[in-house]
Amino acid sequence: HGKIEKLLKRVEDEGKKGVFLVPATLRPETMYGQTNCFVLPTGEYGAYYIDATDEVFIMSARSARGLSCQAYDAANDVYFTKEFGKIECLETFTGDELLGLPLKAPNATYEKVYTLPLLTISMGKGTGVVTSVPSDAPDDYVALKALKDKPDFAAKYGITPDMVEPFEVVPIISIEGYGDASA
Repeated sequence: HGKIEKLLKRVEDEGKKGVFLVPATLRPETMYGQTNCFVLPTGEYGAYYIDATDEVFIMSARSARGLSCQAYDAANDVYFTKEFGKIECLETFTGDELLGLPLKAPNATYEKVYTLPLLTISMGKGTGVVTSVPSDAPDDYVALKALKDKPDFAAKYGITPDMVEPFEVVPIISIEGYGDASA
């Protein structure tokens, strides 16, 4: 994780507010059940400086370009970046370089979660970063279970048992007839 450590040091030295992997979600209520964060091992990610918040977001280049065209404070004509449509990339990463990072996930039950591989992420949709909520997303459940049940598969990506074994499904939504772990 040498590149990420250098980035964290640079951000701290420059007085920026922090570095964040930024998953996009249409289901914010599920964040309480997050057990990990997924990235595509072969995906290309960048660390982009966000002028409006003085933070660094790690996401796909496509997502960063889209964000640079969005208003942060529309009433005052403030965009996420100083110049509409332009965003500064401080560093690039492959998904492999992000695997196994310990993360603090806001609102999650677990104090620390890890970045794990998910081979079905589309870098042309969303940010390329996916929150994992195995109680309510079958793909998330299957991917986490595969990493737990197949140590050779996990080892291929540098994932150790402590990054997956302690993490159990966190029930968050109860569906009549299906219960609180519908996935």
